[in-house]
Amino acid sequence: MGQNLILNAADHGYNVIAFNRTVSKVDHFLANEAKGKSIEGAHSIEEFVSKLKKPRRMMLLVMAGKPVDDFIETLLPHCEKGDIIIDGGNSHFPDTNRRTKYLAGKGIRFVGTGVSGGEEGARYGPSLMPGGNEEAWPFIKNIFQDIAAKSDGEPCCEWVGDEGAGHYVKMVHNGIEYGDMQLICEVRSNGNMPLTQLTFSGLRYHEAWIGHARQGNR
Repeated sequence: MGQNLILNAADHGYNVIAFNRTVSKVDHFLANEAKGKSIEGAHSIEEFVSKLKKPRRMMLLVMAGKPVDDFIETLLPHCEKGDIIIDGGNSHFPDTNRRTKYLAGKGIRFVGTGVSGGEEGARYGPSLMPGGNEEAWPFIKNIFQDIAAKSDGEPCCEWVGDEGAGHYVKMVHNGIEYGDMQLICEVRSNGNMPLTQLTFSGLRYHEAWIGHARQGNR
């Protein structure tokens, strides 16, 4: 995910600094997928932070939970007031609430953003759901909306609210997605319906529901 978001940003004309604690992965990335693009590597946190323009915009894509807190603490000694830290993982929204408040007390602007679309979406256009410290939005809006997927010419990205709002929206998004997948699996399993017929029936149901909603019936 992180690698593909970096490539996406570079394709849109942004200079990107890549860091991984396994520095051999950085070297491999630079020698292969990132070769010839506006991407530089860093082999330490100090080098990573020093190469960024101020206010620094640092996006993390690490496992949710304690790893996010640990990485934030690793960054903090090298940050200055006004810098921006973005958590692009699937963090639980109460954790994002806590981190936003904690970092605001240190003068750091924290953003928790949902990222949807998987690896292919990250590469060619994800749906982004940023929330947190709204002071950060003017500094990340252009890059987020440039790399996001587009629908009818509009970016699939907008500021959704303060503190953990972005990760809350992503949680609801995931619940709907997995609920839909569960429904498809149960109908297919219990009804013994051919997949092609199930897909067609699902599309007809979707169209009927949309028509019902447009008439003002919810």
